[in-house]
Amino acid sequence: QVQLVESGGGLVQAGGSLRLSCAASGRTFSSYRMAWFRQAPGKEREFVAAIDWRGISTYDADSVKGRFTISRDNAKNTVYLQMNSLKPEDTAVYSCAASTSYGGRNGIGYEYWGQGTQVTVSS
Repeated sequence: QVQLVESGGGLVQAGGSLRLSCAASGRTFSSYRMAWFRQAPGKEREFVAAIDWRGISTYDADSVKGRFTISRDNAKNTVYLQMNSLKPEDTAVYSCAASTSYGGRNGIGYEYWGQGTQVTVSS
């Protein structure tokens, strides 16, 4: 069983930055594919970014590429999402997810999910 706990959310003005963290339990964290998803009120959950066990990352190109950076520290069992140049449309609950095999952009394949952390960007 893997437990994921997110932190780092909050209220920030447009143009500001936040760094989200997701701490994972489990001895094989380094082998997990990790991802961040977000869900805004009244909208479906959407993929933000993912990073595989080699450290290769992918992003949702349309909305966050160039502004958000996903990274991981296997020694700390933690994955991060650095968010810069935040926009009001980035407001959402951000959740991290872990896959022991392959997780898709639709969330399928991610077996473990955190509770989420709220990010609110004011204009």
